[in-house]
Amino acid sequence: MEENKEVLEVSKNFFEQKIEKDLAEGVYDHVQTRFTPEPTGYLHIGHAYSILLNYGLAKKYGGKFKLRFADPNPTKAKVKF
Repeated sequence: MEENKEVLEVSKNFFEQKIEKDLAEGVYDHVQTRFTPEPTGYLHIGHAYSILLNYGLAKKYGGKFKLRFADPNPTKAKVKF
C-alpha cells in the first residue's frame, strides 16, 4: 500500500529570506558572518544566541564565520571582561 506523503516546506526566517534574495540577485556572492563581543561586560545568553545564529547561517550557505575580538571602545573596556 502506497502512503500519501506531503512535503512540507519549512518557513524561512527573516535572515534566510534576506540572504537568499541577496544571493539570487547578485548583491553578494557569498555569506560571511561574525561575532564581535565588546569587552564592557560579561557574556550572556544573548551572546550565545548570536554566535549560534551567525555560525549556523554561515554553515548553511557555505560561508565563513569569524569570531573577532576587538576593543572598539577602550574608555569603557575593563581588563576582567
